[in-house]
Amino acid sequence: MPKTIELVLLPEEAANELLIKELSARQLGISPHSISTVQLLKRSIDARSKQVKFRISVDVYINEPAPDAIFSKEQYKNVSDKQPVIIIGSGPAGLFAALKLIESGFKPVIIERGKNVRDRRRDLAIINKQHIINPNSNYCFGEGGAGTYSDGKLYTRSTKRGDVNRILNILVAHGASKDIMIDAHPHIGTNKLPALIEDMRQTIIGAGGEIHFNTILSDFIIQNNVIKGIKVRSVGSDNSEINIETNAIILATGHSASDVYELLYRNKILIQQKAFALGIRIEHPQSLIDTIQYHCETRSPYLPAASYSLAEQVDSRGVYSFCMCPGGIIAPAATAQGEIVVNGWSPSKRNNPFANSGVVVSVDEKDFMDYKDAGDLMGLRYREAIERKAFISGGSDLKAPAQRMVDFVNKKLSSNIPITSYIPGVNSVLLDEVLPEPVIKSLRQALVSFGKKMKGYYTNEAVLVAVESRTSSPVRIPRDNDTLEHPQIKGLYPCAEGAGYAGGIISAAIDGERCAEKIALRIKQ
Repeated sequence: MPKTIELVLLPEEAANELLIKELSARQLGISPHSISTVQLLKRSIDARSKQVKFRISVDVYINEPAPDAIFSKEQYKNVSDKQPVIIIGSGPAGLFAALKLIESGFKPVIIERGKNVRDRRRDLAIINKQHIINPNSNYCFGEGGAGTYSDGKLYTRSTKRGDVNRILNILVAHGASKDIMIDAHPHIGTNKLPALIEDMRQTIIGAGGEIHFNTILSDFIIQNNVIKGIKVRSVGSDNSEINIETNAIILATGHSASDVYELLYRNKILIQQKAFALGIRIEHPQSLIDTIQYHCETRSPYLPAASYSLAEQVDSRGVYSFCMCPGGIIAPAATAQGEIVVNGWSPSKRNNPFANSGVVVSVDEKDFMDYKDAGDLMGLRYREAIERKAFISGGSDLKAPAQRMVDFVNKKLSSNIPITSYIPGVNSVLLDEVLPEPVIKSLRQALVSFGKKMKGYYTNEAVLVAVESRTSSPVRIPRDNDTLEHPQIKGLYPCAEGAGYAGGIISAAIDGERCAEKIALRIKQ
């Protein structure tokens, strides 16, 4: 049996395997020659003091071989002739739900409005170069969902949702680096995710599942409040619909599928407006964040690009950093013409010259009252109005409205904007024109406070780019806590971010698995 120990090391020491072996032997009071293998379990950075260090946990094998870490794909039985279950959406929730259904002996049939990852790239290039958005294939819609081109962060604070290591193991088996099993804040990288997603697709199809791209959910087939099937149509078709029979649907459409919320509302299927958060994406030079966080002039080559996490309470509103992307890029994440939405991502090496993070403010029903006539879609209408304002303010192109940080706090129009990573470009505006007054007020106070917590953060070198509005869904689709079924429509399983039950790749994947398990349990009874 191995002995598990913890070591605190300088960055250059943590990169030296021979030294780790010697230090492990010293801590255990044994000869280094008696150590067969030192296996890294966990790794995190401690930058609380001026001397930045790594904290690592290792298993030390003494006079015995270490077992090989095996991340092979599960050999699924073919389910092509088994009972089908429909999954709407091929994001993390949909893909992991499909794998769990196959494991349980059911045939997953995924309906995806967007394109596969390879074809999807062309639409992203058109967004950046020509500023034209395909409403069905963009940074949010398509194979892998928003997660494919949204960084690949795998950190979740929840310890109650499910087996995180199982999800990580499946990702490694499909091409993710083994480092995600070790790092405290694991990350795949947007450049690595497309191949991983393609490999997951091949696993699903190879086991007899189906994935239908360029296919839009147009309606539900419901009899006596029981799901009997769905109606779908092909993208670009003459609107002719095809009926697909099923008695179980996992609705995993993500938080940007506004038309799905509209469809539910139109069919009088119960939904609920919910609080969410919106604000801006802030970009600093990565070198500045490195200097602040690592207390040095130049980042050590043994240290990754530095990140940060900030939060402040302003009156009754939470203001916090969201989806921080070290060495990252700000992406145009709108899903329709006439709106501006920004998001962030990083490549696996996190080696771009900028650091960006969403900084968002909580908003709720009291903020949506101008749209109360929309009922439970009032939060959605509020979000849409702000995204349209951002579009007009930016110049009615895909250029985003932007302002330097100190200028924003001082209500001053920036005379110029530094180069940013946002490829469509930015226009200097007063962000008061775009964001609601309560959000503006909260941001101004919070940014000054953040500057006191992180000396150097509050600077006119930083650019605020609007609008970060898709942090989570403005709608919750209710479900029973035990069965995960919609309380009104039997056979409908609202799932993950789009339904208001997850907040990232890992939690969405786990929620997809949970819905699949509940369906399998119900059908087998």
